[in-house]
Amino acid sequence: DKAYEQLPDRVFESIRFKVPKGYSVIQGNRTIIKNFGDVASTLNRDPQHVLKYLLRELGTSGNVEGNRAILQGKFTHYVINDRVKEYVDNFVICHECNRPDTVIIREDRIDMLKCSACGARAPLKSL
Repeated sequence: DKAYEQLPDRVFESIRFKVPKGYSVIQGNRTIIKNFGDVASTLNRDPQHVLKYLLRELGTSGNVEGNRAILQGKFTHYVINDRVKEYVDNFVICHECNRPDTVIIREDRIDMLKCSACGARAPLKSL
């Protein structure tokens, strides 16, 4: 019991991965996600893949310039962060063990989500 009490509190935290928040600014008729490169690197995904998903879900066009993404149209940060969370649920988190330790691999023209933790493989929806 004494050893149990001496363990740091962070041992009992079950959340190891936190979905990154995108910080956006609306300028004119465009929305700029200032930390888009950081969001993609935290997710361990190619920024173009994340952008392609966001553009498809939001029904708009856009591009990546350096560390930021520029989207045509006005979108609140709530909408953008909801779409990033959906992306994480579909393309980052393992469907078997719910860990974020995954990579996207291509097998026989099909994109697969391969978990580095448990070894599970699952087909992904094409973008």
